[in-house]
Amino acid sequence: MGLLVQKFGGSSVADAEKIANVARRVAESAPGNQMVVVVSAMGRTTDGLLGLARQISSAPDLREMDMLLSTGEQVTIALLAIALQARGLKARSFTGPQVGLRTDHAHTQARITQIDADRVRRSLDAGEIAVVAGFQGLSDQDEITTLGRGGSDLTAVALAAALKADVCEIYTDVDGVYTADPNIVPDARKLARVAYDEMLELASLGAKVLQTRSVEFAKKYGVTVHVRSTFRPDPGTLVTKEEQGMEQAVVTGVTHDRSQAKISILRVPDRPGIAARVFGAIAVKNIVVDMIVQNISQDGHTDMSFTLPRGDYARAVAELSDVAREIGARGIVHDERVAKVSIVGVGMRSHSGVASTMFAALAREGINIQMISTSEIAVSCVIEDKYAELAVRTLHDAFDVGRGIAR
Repeated sequence: MGLLVQKFGGSSVADAEKIANVARRVAESAPGNQMVVVVSAMGRTTDGLLGLARQISSAPDLREMDMLLSTGEQVTIALLAIALQARGLKARSFTGPQVGLRTDHAHTQARITQIDADRVRRSLDAGEIAVVAGFQGLSDQDEITTLGRGGSDLTAVALAAALKADVCEIYTDVDGVYTADPNIVPDARKLARVAYDEMLELASLGAKVLQTRSVEFAKKYGVTVHVRSTFRPDPGTLVTKEEQGMEQAVVTGVTHDRSQAKISILRVPDRPGIAARVFGAIAVKNIVVDMIVQNISQDGHTDMSFTLPRGDYARAVAELSDVAREIGARGIVHDERVAKVSIVGVGMRSHSGVASTMFAALAREGINIQMISTSEIAVSCVIEDKYAELAVRTLHDAFDVGRGIAR
């Protein structure tokens, strides 16, 4: 008997009819398998709850936000359990705390510290389908916490690791991982298989298919992830360890992220400890910084620029305005009209000239590069937001990603 963990996102459970469809899909997989099903809140429920909170307060307390946002998944698990029972299947719903998912106390961005999966195992051994609320857990202070956007992916992968599941299937409204967003690039190609490292870069650089932290967790614990469509039976994309032959494709995918903002601190005194003071001030606010560029020092001063999620930039600006005055910087400028475009591929490890090809392709289209960041298997550029889609199409063509190489 196999053990499957399946996760269904918000678009897959958006209404009663879709929940019934999910129950049908689960029922099809149930014979001969033990089943854990992780679900998100219905449709845009989480966005609706966020909107309600912001109608009441422009800066709602984060603990109370977790109490509020965690209710969305609780509705879904009960409805799906009822739908499965209506099909004659034994099913039981569980919240994150009920399945022993423990986290730290970073409200709205909590990290998993441990999972005590005994209750889920007892449910499975009793022949039940365990329906689990994604996105939520219980802190070491016994407070409800949430795992950040896309946190249900992380719940599913973490449970798959804890239970040593055969596979973790992530069902969504797309049928796999593509070489680029097919809404922007018509000849984007679905990948049959992608390595953990490539998927981690793709997710962190803008691909919306999987939450970045879920891919990190899958890589760490060797969980095979299968990205599939809820609405079509097509085979999806396997996210797994790197295999021989994967490096044949120089560029596996092109991503873009239009949720970025850029902050620059002007004429920062160039002395030890200043960078720690600047980035320490926003780290304590749980704001994640992405790309960082510091100019060459002139007259004992330098400019420091970095990118971060657009939703966090107002908090960062407010915090850094005080820091800038304290350290004697000239001031802060910020820009919300930026985007990040990236190319990703394990083949970059053994091929030269990849960055120059990327820069030349963007230059031919008159797209100015504001910042550059590289890793072993990725190159990213910050550009003006209005050029994001053009840049993706340009790079997809420049590296002939749509044709690809069979894997």
